Amino acid sequence: MQRKKFARAFEMLAGRESPWTASAALDVLPENNGPRIEVSRGCVVVTAGGGVDRRTVQRELGYRLRRAARPAGLWAYHSVNLVSGDDLFIPDLAVLRSPGGGRRAMTIRVAVLLGEITASGVIDRPREYAAAGVPFFLRVDLRNRVPTIALLELVDGEYRPLAAAAAGTTFVMNRPFDFSVDPADLLDDEAPQDADSPEGSVPPEADREGK
Repeated sequence: MQRKKFARAFEMLAGRESPWTASAALDVLPENNGPRIEVSRGCVVVTAGGGVDRRTVQRELGYRLRRAARPAGLWAYHSVNLVSGDDLFIPDLAVLRSPGGGRRAMTIRVAVLLGEITASGVIDRPREYAAAGVPFFLRVDLRNRVPTIALLELVDGEYRPLAAAAAGTTFVMNRPFDFSVDPADLLDDEAPQDADSPEGSVPPEADREGK
């Protein structure tokens, strides 16, 4: 059934003659956990769901941001539908002034911070977010599997660097709320075991069974 819905939806994507709008896309396209389907300047933009690293960082960073944002009266999500005029954006990470429970989409005006996890083939939209007046933009770069995080603040209509850190150091931000993390901790890589350790050759499953 879901496959048939997608087939019909993509037929409509190809056959529509008039420009797309956020409201039209939300009415027609089915909810999904696969490709990211957005609307920009009247066109539908489809982005692949991303590899394991990107999804892992989205999950882990989203969880940590949520825990840090709540004491500041903010709500953090990932992959939220945000409407900006006729455009529909689905950022990898979103920190909002109000909760999104029970809603399929929210206005971008409630966004305090939007984040993108950049990798090959992934769209990065600081210009669009700046034009919409989003105060902060967070970029996570995964090139070469060495995560870096950069926070930018909107000043006079443009984003300017505020804080940055690479894997092995600590990223620290104080606005729009207090948050810190070593970018290396966002990937699911196991720490290398000490070759001299007597447990160095013991599989984790066997180690757990022995406890």
